[in-house]
Amino acid sequence: MAKDHRFAVLIDADNVSDKYIKNILDEISNEGITTYKRIYGDWTKPSLASWKNVLLDHSITPIQQYGYTTGKNATDSAMIIDAMDILYSGNVEGFCIVSSDSDFTRLASRLRESGMYVVGMGEKKTPTAFIAACNKFKYLEILTKNNVPSSSASTVPAVTEITKMTNIKTIKQTILTIMDEISDEDQWVNIGEIGNLLLKRYPDFDVRNYGFKKLTPFLKSLNIVDIRSNPSSDGNGRNVYVRSK
Repeated sequence: MAKDHRFAVLIDADNVSDKYIKNILDEISNEGITTYKRIYGDWTKPSLASWKNVLLDHSITPIQQYGYTTGKNATDSAMIIDAMDILYSGNVEGFCIVSSDSDFTRLASRLRESGMYVVGMGEKKTPTAFIAACNKFKYLEILTKNNVPSSSASTVPAVTEITKMTNIKTIKQTILTIMDEISDEDQWVNIGEIGNLLLKRYPDFDVRNYGFKKLTPFLKSLNIVDIRSNPSSDGNGRNVYVRSK
């Protein structure tokens, strides 16, 4: 996703805490430009009072949605309608749907069917179906975690708080499979290709989930690949390659 691609950020206030907002906006800025920033909820409820200063600080537009019927989530419907309006406006190339609610699974799928790039963000309780419907999914607990271990760690830190996250054993086996599928005659594979294909197969893949900041030290910690780096053709930086041990 190009850095200048435009995103609509739609936030479900009923399922997301205000403490995550800065991290959400910082993270989506890595994907592109935020064109729409909207948050949905019944703002007459005392439980949403803490949002006021957060919305002002980050220039997020609150969308009022009354709960017309007990037991029905009107916020979901309002978000879905707005998302389709924005889709047909042609003003964005991507959507960021912030919720831990499985009700947005079909919306994410529909947006992708229309060529949109969909980033999902939610808490660890987010159902697998919604995660799989997105191009990329970020766990909010990981984004706000302050004590991230050094990227030079020699082993993969234990991650116990996110039980649905794709496990290390699966990731290791998939990396070996990818290398077998796309390696050159010398068995070397560009590390960027591995990262891209892992993300396509597992939308929730993010090295930060396992305590790392970069892909290279994460792969090194798995102890299943050899790593080499060569100067790039333009002389600006290096290309990193890996192959099975």
